[in-house]
Amino acid sequence: MPDKPTNVIDCKAIADSIKVELTKQVTLLGERGVVPRLAIILAGDDAASETYVRGKLRDGEEIGIFADLHRIPIDADTNDPEVAARVTAEIRALIDRLNADPVVDGMILQLPVPPGVDEDSLIQAVLPAKDVDGLHPRNHGLIMQGSPHFLPATPHAVQQILVRSGHDPGGKHVVIVGRSRLVGLPLAIMLVQKRAGANATVTLCHTGTPDLAGYTRAGDIVIAAAGVPALITGEMVRDGAVVIDVGINRVDDTSRKRGYRIAGDVDFDSVQPKVAAITPVPGGVGLMTRVMLLTNVVRAARSRLT
Repeated sequence: MPDKPTNVIDCKAIADSIKVELTKQVTLLGERGVVPRLAIILAGDDAASETYVRGKLRDGEEIGIFADLHRIPIDADTNDPEVAARVTAEIRALIDRLNADPVVDGMILQLPVPPGVDEDSLIQAVLPAKDVDGLHPRNHGLIMQGSPHFLPATPHAVQQILVRSGHDPGGKHVVIVGRSRLVGLPLAIMLVQKRAGANATVTLCHTGTPDLAGYTRAGDIVIAAAGVPALITGEMVRDGAVVIDVGINRVDDTSRKRGYRIAGDVDFDSVQPKVAAITPVPGGVGLMTRVMLLTNVVRAARSRLT
């Protein structure tokens, strides 16, 4: 097997170092009678969501977090408004119970929810103090104010990858491609603020940006988070740039036993030879996202001591 290129950021090593830090914090909490507890709500049987949840459960167990998986089975088509309303009400009732449970520190509604289910109302139903995904409007607003309670896991993962790999965004021109409320928007807000691990000049682009390549070639750091396979190609980045690939896309591949492969938003083969550093897919931002989520759970559990 050929050696991994030296400019590929070892996100697993970064994640493992954070897990060590979290394990120590969990041990100290346990000595004071607090075991961090996470509740995960999974509606339906989406295969990708099942994979993500298994990873979260495994990581939580590894560092000593107790995680409960709450499954909401769906036996009818949620494109039917009556079915969607029933499923939404069932999930909302579970969220209300978990909100009221004093030993549940953090809660995750695994996204995406089935079509037709009212995702926005369910996200807003989670108590901000238990919203370890950092998706509640109140938590987003606190990010805007520069005083976040929980940072969204994926944007926080990107920030930690940059800082811990020696590519601090301070003073750099960061170009983000993707304007979702889950990644692009909060990440832009986080990186532009005057604080450690930020203080960048940020340009926020998207797939509808005219001359997208003109913007990305101007970036010291390019973050691809648009959900489009191989959107960023070698000709779209400057020599020596740092590229963070947030994309996790299923691409049909008949050569694979499962019939598909996981690809990022970056055309790795054409970009990697040109850049100073790049994250892999899989094994990159997705791996770090789970760890930053657990960071929020530990923070939530610590609040029980105050």
